[in-house]
Amino acid sequence: MRKLEKAEIVQDIKERIGRSRFNILADFTGLKVEEITRLRQQIREADGELKVVKNTLLERAAAGDSPMASLAPHFLGPNSVTFGYGDPVALAKVLIKFAQERPQFKLKAGVLSGQVLTAQELDALSKLPDREVLLAQLLGVLQGVPTALVTVLAGVIRNLLNVLVALKDKKAEAEPAAAEPEAAAPTDAAEPAAVAPGEEVPPVEAAPAAEAEPEAAAPPEEPTPESEPPAEE
Repeated sequence: MRKLEKAEIVQDIKERIGRSRFNILADFTGLKVEEITRLRQQIREADGELKVVKNTLLERAAAGDSPMASLAPHFLGPNSVTFGYGDPVALAKVLIKFAQERPQFKLKAGVLSGQVLTAQELDALSKLPDREVLLAQLLGVLQGVPTALVTVLAGVIRNLLNVLVALKDKKAEAEPAAAEPEAAAPTDAAEPAAVAPGEEVPPVEAAPAAEAEPEAAAPPEEPTPESEPPAEE
């Protein structure tokens, strides 16, 4: 094989790895051509593709940060690579079923979303429900949610109404009868007696004027000092 052909094969494998979601390595030693052809058809129906690739070319295609770089330890002996572009569970079911019917076909390992899967984990993956079944189960759960929600809300509202009615009845029993307004009590202050017609109103005596205070006595006059005698000469 010329270098140009090898480079084209390596580039083709890289593109398939980049487009795929699920990659599986398997040893196909002992399988007949017609058996491999039938397996390829079944894988194609599960939205996948099977290629037989030499390990040297596979190592070059999976070098670097390729998702298949983690499968490098399994690049030994005859290898077929299955590229899965659709539902990983559906593809795993096809491969596991074929391996059970043809023990010569031995699954080595796989990688799904960067996670390496052993042969046992691939078998466990194949036992999961298909995508269509999972969607149907999810739809059934979602359809049951509104009915359950309405039932719960109706129960809550009913209980709330019962509590409100009970509180109203209890409040009505506790309220005393409305008391009648009491008559106004008479005032203690005596009102002045009314004057009969024809009677004279007695004059009001004026209060005696306060006695005038005695005027203060004038202070005594101080004696005028006598003139001093003239000084003797």
